[in-house]
Amino acid sequence: MAPLHRFLAAVAILLAACLSALPAAAIGVDRPLDDPVAERRAQDIAETLRCLVCQNQTIAESDADLARDLRGIIREQVAEGRSDDQIRGFLVDRYGQWVLMRPPFNWRNAVLWIAPALILLAGIVLVLRRRRRMAQPGDTGRPLSAAEEARLAALLDRDET
Repeated sequence: MAPLHRFLAAVAILLAACLSALPAAAIGVDRPLDDPVAERRAQDIAETLRCLVCQNQTIAESDADLARDLRGIIREQVAEGRSDDQIRGFLVDRYGQWVLMRPPFNWRNAVLWIAPALILLAGIVLVLRRRRRMAQPGDTGRPLSAAEEARLAALLDRDET
């Protein structure tokens, strides 16, 4: 039994060593600004910017390295006294309007703003046209030929008997 106890003790020591290293590997630990108002402002700005490597997350929500770097840049610029618009402008100049969670309306992205309304309108038109067609069953818009009338009469006679 002694070798088993030594083995379990070694596993326990190894496990304790591994677990004690976990806090050092924590992701997303940012050093906040000393001024709570400035820190809140930096967080508010980060919530309006898109993480460039994540799927539609803000840089405030993301644990990506780039998002952490961008939060650091925001904090530096807030500490330097730049305005919110200047900070966003700096990041837009570097990364384009894609970095904004809500880009402004302009001619370059007009399709992105207008397309949902056009798709909705097209869907409404299609539904209304379909309903109108369904309200008039059997109306093909042309009269039956003599052969079609004879076939229809034969089918109706057969159903009645």
